Amino acid sequence: MKLVVENLCFGYSSDALTLQDVNIEIEEPGLYCIVGPNGVGKSTFIKCLNKLLKPKSGRVTIDGRDVQEMSLGELSDLIGYVPVKTDDLFSMPVIDSILIGRFDPKKWKTTKEDLDIVHRVMRLMGIEDLAMHGFNELSAGQHQKVAIARGIVHRPRMLILDEPTSNLDVKHQVYVTELLRAFAIQEDMIILMISHDLNISAKYAHKIIAMSPPGTICRYGDPKEVITEELINDIYGVEATVIEDHGRPHVILGSAFNGRDRGRRAFKTLCRGSGFPVSGPLQPPRPDVKRIPGLAV
Repeated sequence: MKLVVENLCFGYSSDALTLQDVNIEIEEPGLYCIVGPNGVGKSTFIKCLNKLLKPKSGRVTIDGRDVQEMSLGELSDLIGYVPVKTDDLFSMPVIDSILIGRFDPKKWKTTKEDLDIVHRVMRLMGIEDLAMHGFNELSAGQHQKVAIARGIVHRPRMLILDEPTSNLDVKHQVYVTELLRAFAIQEDMIILMISHDLNISAKYAHKIIAMSPPGTICRYGDPKEVITEELINDIYGVEATVIEDHGRPHVILGSAFNGRDRGRRAFKTLCRGSGFPVSGPLQPPRPDVKRIPGLAV
């Protein structure tokens, strides 16, 4: 499968563009993590890939065919999509919610293969015990696991996930990302995943796509090529030290007020007269406990 994005531009209004001249080509199976600051157009970008949004100009092609010329049925066979938040209007058992991912208009009933795949993925996701629970009874993290499972059982040629680990604890963030990487290789699949965790992305992604204002791809390549101190300062405005850990970059974050985005100047303006220190180490002032009623020291 070959995904090509050429000169892609998109805007939610006529006078402002969210994406500007985005170009990328992806052909090899693997896990591709999309990183970048808030509001840079990451979610908008992936919605242009699967026809949820129509670009103002440019085009997206899959194996040479423009996605805007494909039917939704054709696209659903090729691309699976897991949004950042999933709400089922009518609560149903978790197993039925995941079975939706196996929907095929050419079949008239659920098959044994469908059930086997769903049970296997539920076991991998650690949600087999939730099979008969109502979807609306679940926590945010459990919702996310069910949505990911629904995307995986679909077994598309490309799977797109919008921040799939945002509501998961550290263990399951790592586990799910490892699982997606393994699926990409095992199923010969392109998996695109938006992530705000630079270290998880750097550790597990085959390639990283970094986006920066005003809605462009500023760097694309191996984690060592993308995750650098310069890039983190440039696009996030955060000081950082990048070290190597088992051949992969690892980010040690510094101050957000010493970056190139003039954050310290804004911080000084906001804190002037507040008693908060505006020079030296950025440490909060110690409270004067003597002034707290009922507290003797």
